[in-house]
Amino acid sequence: MASVSTLKFLICLVFCLFTSPASCQGKKNRLNKNGYQFIRKASSFTPSSSISNKRNSEGYDYIIVGGGTAGCPLAATLSEKFRVLVLERGGVPFNNPNVSFMENFHITLADTSATSASQYFVSTDGVLNARARVLGGGSSINAGFYTRASSRFIEKVGWDAKVVNESYPWVEKQIVYRPKIAPWQRAVRDGLLDVGVSPFNGYTFDHVHGTKVGGTIFDHFGRRHTAAELLASADPRNLSVLTYATVHKIVFDTRDKRPKAVGVIFKDEKGKQHEAYLRNNGQSEVIVSCGAIGTPQLLMLSGIGPKEELERLNITVVLDNPYVGKGMTDNPLNTIFVPSKRPVRQSLIETVGITDKGVYIEASSGFGQSNDSIHCHHGILSAEIGQLSTIPPQKRSAEIVQEYVKSKQEIPVEAFRGGFILSKVASPWSKGDLKLINTNVEDNPSVTFNYFNHPYDVQRCVEGIRIAAKVVHSNRFTNYTLCDRDSTATLLNLTVKANVNLVPKHVNDTKSLEQFCKDTVITIWHYHGGCHVGKVVSPDFKVLGVDRLRVVDGSTFTESPGANPQATVMMMGRYMGLKTLRERLGKTDGI
Repeated sequence: MASVSTLKFLICLVFCLFTSPASCQGKKNRLNKNGYQFIRKASSFTPSSSISNKRNSEGYDYIIVGGGTAGCPLAATLSEKFRVLVLERGGVPFNNPNVSFMENFHITLADTSATSASQYFVSTDGVLNARARVLGGGSSINAGFYTRASSRFIEKVGWDAKVVNESYPWVEKQIVYRPKIAPWQRAVRDGLLDVGVSPFNGYTFDHVHGTKVGGTIFDHFGRRHTAAELLASADPRNLSVLTYATVHKIVFDTRDKRPKAVGVIFKDEKGKQHEAYLRNNGQSEVIVSCGAIGTPQLLMLSGIGPKEELERLNITVVLDNPYVGKGMTDNPLNTIFVPSKRPVRQSLIETVGITDKGVYIEASSGFGQSNDSIHCHHGILSAEIGQLSTIPPQKRSAEIVQEYVKSKQEIPVEAFRGGFILSKVASPWSKGDLKLINTNVEDNPSVTFNYFNHPYDVQRCVEGIRIAAKVVHSNRFTNYTLCDRDSTATLLNLTVKANVNLVPKHVNDTKSLEQFCKDTVITIWHYHGGCHVGKVVSPDFKVLGVDRLRVVDGSTFTESPGANPQATVMMMGRYMGLKTLRERLGKTDGI
């Protein structure tokens, strides 16, 4: 039984690495299932509230598709002056302990049921991933780390630095906290400084070279505060948020030379179809905030994308744009598992080493599960299934599974008391694409990231693993773990055995760091692209070639901002809300 439990621990812990509690900086804006009347299930939507007549001038000023990391702050801001409808395909995070508590972090990722807050998908590269399916988006299922983008990123995107510096604090005052740094994180911090990732920049949101402690959206009780809580700043008289509302299509008026968005078609949790329309003026907009996977998928399903691909699936072409779904990128992550001879407190990402090698070094440790978690079948993460789908479904006989479990018995008991050092390649040069498999928006599209397709990414990964290995062998770190200085090859071999992806392993994957990088790549959820500026959207994120349609999310990015994107994506929602209000109304009424 010990080996099975250890296996469960290792596999779940690996998933805890994808993408953090103490003195509060913010308001105590706490939404819950009884809190705000503007959050309702989609089935409560009625013809009278939908303004279903296209010619009716009483439609919505803004329909936001996706109540995620960008969609929630955007909706809260726009509702200050305009009538806003938010359509979110998932439920609320407030009454779900698996989402709310840090110690249950892995549970949502392990839940592959239709009602899970995360939707599991596998890229064609063989790397397992997850999409958020809950109000608050990725901020409801991630590791909580909060850190801003670099000034270079802000300048590259072309954002107004003054408005950016207004928008970040708006988020931070409401949901961001200073972590009480865990012992494992302190040891990693000290190890990073020992090996030259300096200077130590202390606790800061800023993206600066060296080692630092960032913010977290987990409070000192270990409770998560998501982008959904930013809706507390909304004007409830102007905002309607529908959960379990799955948008199947954007509706266009194609009678003029330029198509214009007029509304959306969505289904509620009971499968009933509804229509919602914009107010009949030139400034109302449908804003898509479905993320790097959902946004290009919805644009293509609505008729905007590569003509040949759309016609292959009998989708009426509204606008032929070959760039939709192109330039998909994920920041590859590799890890070193490190056992410890002392108890290890659970921690997610709190410390980061921002190196001059183009890699970031982070850490995660421990394992937990609260008594009130929503227990579920762990699906792809269960020990009964084995190392995910490396055992094909048709071959998962009892004998094969037992053989697999037996092969894991050599994993040491110390695995219960250990953690990972993470190496993430920043701004990878390897690019992929997204394509539709079918016309069902609820199914995942085909996504290819082409991890390590470019040799420069492999080179930087090797540099990152070398730095991570030096941290593991540093005096500060070994004094904490109380472990002998195992050779790098020993640690890498242990990591390979605990690694979770569908990439075939090679006999030399612990001898060649290049092969190790390719064989053990996993995600940190920082995927982006598919709707790049200049190709799919304009610099103000309006979809090129059509009117009254905009994209506000990470699908527009050519690189992931900073060491973690969530701060910048939330800021982006607030930023675009402020810019839109000021463009329409001028700097009046304190906007």
